Amino acid sequence: MIVNASGPRAALMARMAGLDVPVEPRKRTLFVFDCAKTPEGSATVNQGRLPLMIDPSGVFCRPEGRFFLSGAVPEDDPAVDWDDFEPRWHEFEDMIWPALAHRSAGFEAIKVVNQWAGHYDFNTLDHNLIVGRHPQVRNFVFANGFSGHGLQQGPAAGRGVSELIIYGGYRTLDLSEVGYERIVENRPFLEKAVI
Repeated sequence: MIVNASGPRAALMARMAGLDVPVEPRKRTLFVFDCAKTPEGSATVNQGRLPLMIDPSGVFCRPEGRFFLSGAVPEDDPAVDWDDFEPRWHEFEDMIWPALAHRSAGFEAIKVVNQWAGHYDFNTLDHNLIVGRHPQVRNFVFANGFSGHGLQQGPAAGRGVSELIIYGGYRTLDLSEVGYERIVENRPFLEKAVI
């Protein structure tokens, strides 16, 4: 039994078995910044009075200790090399900072104190997880393509994969709608409500 739970390298692992999976690495850069003034509505950052903020542009920001954590979905979002972890500094200057400053005068004078880049395992068919056995290679199980939802969906996927391996089928959560068969049939699983 092989379980492909290799994140953004899912396609590489699948190819080792002669299989395909529509998952590619997409880079996300996060920035931690300090600000000279406290944003309106926030007595102190440490008290957590400023909630998660998501701007219509896709820029998000939330408190992170005494600092703030921010990022965005880049306008140009191509697949990247599996070893490319260079932060995209221009995203902060061109997209994030202007959106934050527009939302709050307290964000007009900010300074980046840390940054990093990581990868989403991006499902190019429908941006949703792929969980289950390959239809022909039954001992190859997928748990890929979470497209940034892994923390939310990982526990359910883990339970489903364990039930497939132990019992030969799903027992508590039927994850067949997000199975590999939809990939073969080019049948996207589209979310009805995105919050």
